[in-house]
This record gives sequence, C-alpha cells and structure tokens, in this order.
Amino acid sequence: METAEIRRRWLSFFEGTDHTVVPSAPLVYDDPNLLFVNAGMVPFKPYFLGQQSPPWKRATSVQKCVRTLDIEEVGKTTRHGTFFQMNGNFSFGDYFKEGAIRQAWELVTGSQAEGGLGFDPDKVWVTVLGPGLLPHLPDGDEEAAALWREIAGLPDERIQRRGVEDNYWHMGVPGPGGPCSEIYVDRGAEYGPDGGPLVDEERFLEIWNLVFMQEELSAIRSKADFDVTGELPSKNIDTGMGLERVAYLLQGVDNLYEIDEVYPVIERAEQMSGRDYGADHGADVQFRVVADHVRSGLMLMSDGVTPGNEGRGYVLRRLLRRAVRSMRLLGVQDPALTELLPISKDVMKASYPELEADFGRISQIAYAEEEAFRRTLVAGTTILDLAVDKAKERGATTLAGDQAFALHDTYGFPIDLTLEMAAEQGLEVDREGFTTLMTEQRERAKADARAKKSGHASTEVWRDLRDHGPTEFLAYETLTAEASVRGLVVDGARVPALTQGQRGMIVLDRTPFYAESGGQTADEGVIETASGAVLRVRDVQRPVKGLIAHTVEVESGELTEGAGVNAQVDPDWRVQACQAHSGTHVVHAALRQVLGPTALQSGSYNKPGYLRLDFAWNSSLSRETRSEIEEVANLALRQDLPVSAAYMTLPEARAAGALALFGETYDEQVRVVEIGGPWSRELCGGTHVRHSSQVGALTLTGESSVGSGSRRIEALVGMDALRYLARERALVSELSGLVGVRPEQLSDRVGQVLTRLKEAEKEIAAMRQAAVLSDAGALVASAQDVKGVTWLGHDAGPGVGGDDLRRLVTDLRGRLGEERPSVVAAVSAAGDRPVIVIATNAAARERGLKAGQLVKIGAQALGGNGGGKDDLAQGGGQDASQISEALTQIGRALGRA
Repeated sequence: METAEIRRRWLSFFEGTDHTVVPSAPLVYDDPNLLFVNAGMVPFKPYFLGQQSPPWKRATSVQKCVRTLDIEEVGKTTRHGTFFQMNGNFSFGDYFKEGAIRQAWELVTGSQAEGGLGFDPDKVWVTVLGPGLLPHLPDGDEEAAALWREIAGLPDERIQRRGVEDNYWHMGVPGPGGPCSEIYVDRGAEYGPDGGPLVDEERFLEIWNLVFMQEELSAIRSKADFDVTGELPSKNIDTGMGLERVAYLLQGVDNLYEIDEVYPVIERAEQMSGRDYGADHGADVQFRVVADHVRSGLMLMSDGVTPGNEGRGYVLRRLLRRAVRSMRLLGVQDPALTELLPISKDVMKASYPELEADFGRISQIAYAEEEAFRRTLVAGTTILDLAVDKAKERGATTLAGDQAFALHDTYGFPIDLTLEMAAEQGLEVDREGFTTLMTEQRERAKADARAKKSGHASTEVWRDLRDHGPTEFLAYETLTAEASVRGLVVDGARVPALTQGQRGMIVLDRTPFYAESGGQTADEGVIETASGAVLRVRDVQRPVKGLIAHTVEVESGELTEGAGVNAQVDPDWRVQACQAHSGTHVVHAALRQVLGPTALQSGSYNKPGYLRLDFAWNSSLSRETRSEIEEVANLALRQDLPVSAAYMTLPEARAAGALALFGETYDEQVRVVEIGGPWSRELCGGTHVRHSSQVGALTLTGESSVGSGSRRIEALVGMDALRYLARERALVSELSGLVGVRPEQLSDRVGQVLTRLKEAEKEIAAMRQAAVLSDAGALVASAQDVKGVTWLGHDAGPGVGGDDLRRLVTDLRGRLGEERPSVVAAVSAAGDRPVIVIATNAAARERGLKAGQLVKIGAQALGGNGGGKDDLAQGGGQDASQISEALTQIGRALGRA
C-alpha cells in the first residue's frame, strides 16, 4: 500500500467519524520554543493549553514534522529520519478513552477492502501505564487495559504494563498530561525474540500512541517527575501514528528508507554512483543520508526555508550539503541535486501537490546551494592544505581544533571532510578542541535566543493572564480606546504596579495597538490614566496566542493593575506603517509581474517609511530590471487602486488565488488583503492604506543576496522616499557644479574624469617602477657575502608598494646571477605599516634557504607575519621603525644556515 494511500485512508476514516480534517501546518510554525514543527500535536497546543477555544470537537490531520537532534545519526541506523509525517486524531472534551481505543482498533485491524489498514489482530500488542508508579494513579491505567480486553478482545499477555517514561505523556511545561497507550505490531521471529515490546522493540514495532489527557500538571521537573494539580475539567485525546512506520510494515520492507516515498532517490543514487545499496554498510549510510536529506530539504524549501548561516536556514544548508557530500563519498563528482531532487518531488507530490507548482522556486534554491557548496569545497580544500602544510612544518601530528572549527564555521566545510582529508595526509584533528568551540557557539546561540525571548520568560504568567480571555484587538478599527489593565509584568513576573522610571509589560483587556507580526513592526504611542500617569509604548508583542502585551516606559505617575486607561496609537507612526506595509504588497506584485511567478516573497520587514522584502531568485537584478520594478510599483500607486480586506476560510482564500506567505501560520478563518483586485491578493494580518495612492512615492534603495537562491530588495515610501530623492538630487547638483556640466551630462563627464585618472595612475606607476629599478646596478654592488651566500638587503624608502618591491627583488636576483647562492630582501613602509619581500635563487634554495621561511623572520621583527613560496615570499608588520632590525635578523639567519 502506497504511503499516500495510507494517508488518504487515515483522513477518510476519521472524516467519516465526524472529525474535521485540518491541513498540515507549515514546518515553520509560530512557536518561539520550536525551530520546526516536531510533533503532530504542535498546531493544537493552544487548545490543549487553554490559550484558545478549539473551533471543533474532533479533528484529524497528517502533520509534516522535522526533528533535527538526530541529523548526525541519520543513515547510521535504519530508524533515524529528519522529515516524517505524523497522523493524528484529536478530541477536545468529546470522546475519551473508549472512543479513542475503539476507533484505533477498527482502523488498524479493519480489512483493506473496507478502508482499513488490515493488520492481523493476532499480531497486535499494546502497552499501558503500570500500577504503583504514580501516587494519584495507584492502579496505573487499568481502565485502558480493561477497554482493550473489552473492545479488541486482547488477551492480558498482549497488554503489557510499562513505566512513566514510556506510558505517561506531558508537554514538558505546566498544562495537561495523562497516561498513554501504545500500539505495537509483531513483525515476526526473524526480527527478534518473542515476548512483546518489553522484550524487543525491533521485532515489536510501535506504530501508534494514544494519549489520554486527563490531568492538570504544575511543576515539571523531568519526564517522570511532576506535580499533579487535579483532573482536567475537559478531558482530551491526542494521538500520533508514524506514517512512515506504517508504510514500511504494509509495504513489506525493513525500514523507512525503503518505502515508496524515499527509496527511488536511493535507486537513482545507485545508478549515478555505480554502487549497490545493501552491499557495503559504509556506502549504505551515505545512500540513506542522501535519501533522507534530499526529501527533508525539499519539504523545508517548500515551506519557505532558504539556506543560511543560522537557525532554520543553517539546518537546511547542512542537510543539502550533507547530501552532496555523501554523493561525493559515493564517487559522484558531478552535480547531484539536479538528478535527485526531481525524483523526490515526483514521489511526494501525490500527498503534497503544491510541490509540483512550486518546484521552479525550490529547485532554483537547491541547485544554487549545491553550486555554492562545490565552490566551498574547492576553497576549503585549499585552506585545509595550507593548514596541513603549516602543521607539518612545525612537526605537528594534529591539526588544531580552532582551524577545523574555522573551516566549519566560516566556510561550511564539514568536520567529517576535514577529518578524512587530514587523515589522508597523516594528521589527526583535535576533535576535543573542535567540539569545545562548537559547544561554546551553541551556548552563545542559546543565550541569544533566551535574551530575545526574555519578555516571554514565564509562560505560566501569560497563561494565567490568558485564562481571563483574549485581548480584544481593535487596531483595524481605531487608533484610541478606553481599556482596563488586566496585568503588569516585569522580568517575567506579575507585579501590582509600575512607577515612574520603570520599564515593564502591560496586558489590557482591549487595545488599538498593532502587535508585531507578519513582518510589520509594532505601533508606538502612549497609555494614559485619568490620574495623570503617562506611559510610552515602545513595543507590542503576542507572548501567547490571543494575548497582546505592551512594553512601556513610565514617564510619569503610577499605573496599577485594574486601572482604567486611554490607549493612543501615534497617528503619524500608524500612517507611515500602513504606507510601508501596503508598499510591501505592491513591490511583491511588481516583482512577480516583472520577473515571473517564481519570484515569491519568503520574508519581509516593514516599519514607518521603510520596507524590505526577501524573495526567491538566483541572480542579482540588473539596473534596468530594478528600474522596471520601481516603475511598475509607482504606476500602481498612481492608479489609486482600491485596498480592501475580507475574511474567508483558508480553502476559499486559496481557491481565490490569494498568496499564503512562507513562515506564516494561518487559522481556518483568514484575512485576505487585495490591492487592485487580483493584481495583489495576499493573506495578511497587517494594517494598510485605503487606496494605493496613499503610499505616496516609492523608491528602491538596494538589492542584495541573503543566501543561495534568495535576494533582498529594499525601498523607502512616502516622505522618506521623497527625502531620499531630494538628497540624491542635491548630490547630483553639487557634483554637476564641481565638474561644470548640466546634470544630464554628469555621467559622461565623470566617466571621462575616471578614464583620465586611470591613465594618470598607470603613468605614475610606470615612473615609480622606473625610479625603484634605476638604482639596481648600484645596489648589486652593495651586496655582501655571508658564509658563501650573496646577501642583499635594501630599505626602499617610504611609499613603495608590494608589487614594486616584488619587481625590484626579482630584478636584483636576476642581476646577481645563478653562479652562487643569492638572497635579496627589500622593505618599504606606507605610514607605520611596513612591507617586506624576499627572493632566493635556485642555488640558495639547494642550500635550504627558502624565501617563505626567511620572510617570517623579517616580518616578526616588524611585528607581523608573512609567508609564500620558496623562491618568492611577502610579509608585513606594524612597526616601521624596525626595518633596519628586520634586515639584520635575516642576515644573521643566513649566517647560521
């Protein structure tokens, strides 16, 4: 049974039992604690935590998931995968244990002809929470065990009791929890000993976990150590079935790498490499890495992730580069993703048809990243070779950890590649030093993430405030509102009051302030009380869904919890913010009109007067293209297109052609913003102007790369755009006056000036070179004999560049001839920064006198360093007063040679 068919049967079965089918959320989800969605229940967390009321009593989904903790283990075993799909059914205060168990048994053992999965009932085992493990459940979950006997007819020996770590579930934070029951399938004696999952979890494979949320938990100290507050007023069901696990059981293969959605990539990799999967464990690891990472990368890019050097982008970059690297280890030197990515798309599009429509953008990003990595391999190999040479010169047998880390961190050079290539040249790598630096980097990243989320330090604080209901959001309707203070928070803790000079966060029952989201920065303004307290609003965020928190500075007076206030958005700020956000939509539509539909926005940021927009594109935009985009955008503003917003269901919005932007999470009801009807139609929660002409002027100010296959365009709008243009006009006027031409002639005149300047620079360089070489004959006569070596050290005076010094020393070396060993050094200084160049002839090199070694001696005396080849080398330093000493040190070194 194909994986897509298992997925279809799951959704069909639960839809037939009155569950609402909820589409998979994007892998990039609006949760500050997650890099990616890593479990099927993540999109439902607000309902389980009581932060939102669920719109349905029953729901089902097949959720895309990515787990990144096991990337290094992928391929080494047949159980670790990065991307996977989790089938789930959910009940919010509706059915409970009996309903969950009855439905699970019916689907698992129901005949395939009637839409079931068709597992043999005699091969199904289950586990439940055992007795004597939790004080509040002294008998364990005997209720679930009894239901399995009653509903499924399972004998007691196939209902096994397990500990809290296996059969009790919670989110790791205060909230709901409860015992769970896991369903296992016996794969047969060839996979291990009998005795159920307690004996062997290779033979008895878990496919489905039913979680019975029945208790409210407070303090969570570990997976098995927590405090129970009491029973939940509304008991819930959360289940998770691993789609890939069920697929390989029903397809008769041994592991997830061999199912129909993964194995075709391995088959193509076999053809490309000329090697067979299953013949060699080392090669099998690489085949599995390729198959997993190509699919995972495909799904991440489909949800808008682009390669980068941090966060989600770094994970994607690492996956793609590991796949390319694994193909190279299999002997494939040519580009690989062009062959493998289309295959992964073809086998996944049955479940995710959007992959077909978006493959142009996805492939553009992936192929650019592979090409960049191929260049990195060349550059990294050169740098690694130099590091190895230096280590060998010192007689070292180990490459320093900081050098391996620099290759990894700066150039994206994989540590396994560094280990392999160093070993080929007889060196080990200081893995301990490398690991230490990697750990320090991760800790810095975690500290930075904690600092960024400091306003959300206590989830419990926000949950408590959210229990009183969501903040009424008035930003679309008004700029002022009367409200009452629901809570005050300082450093993650509730406080009774804020006084003059304090900074804290305020939660109101209703607010006209726009909270930062969708790329739009938060409103600024003031909050005032009748008693005269004035608080300046500096930021507005949503610490949990439905709750809005205002970061404020108290300018005067005191604010207490429960007080009535008047909240006032700065009207100028809001007007300019609306201009910028509508301008972002206009620029996006102009990009797609000029470049085509693959130029999709992948991120944006806008604040009053300014916008930037990241979009999928593989090359820089020409000046002409930028001008065309700017003209299309400004024509749309001039046409005074109407701007409107409407609410509809997500399927309705997609059917209408509304663009859902990457990285955004949408509810079933969505807000669609149109500019000029279908010309620009996007899902958006931001604030906007009413007519496009209200954006004012729009001028593009920059365009740059933000990663492989991704570009960034920046623009100013409104008065900021006009001020920018006025500054440019003033600059053109000033330059025109300086060179004495009209503004329209400025470009030609500047070009003429630059041409003459380059010609003058060439003449000066030729004269300087002639001057430097003019005394060469006299300098040869000043050469000294040092133990049979002709030594010529020369201070060329200030202002002679490295190129001229190299010409001088090579000319002098030629004049000295090849009859006897010769070493020539020349030094000059530009300000306080000296440069030294050394040349040796063949006879000197035969005596072991190498320019690269000698230049280090001179450069160290100058307070610097240097290096190069045996015949010609260059160095530099910090102290020009030591030029004479540097030449002396080199002469002494010749005497010791």
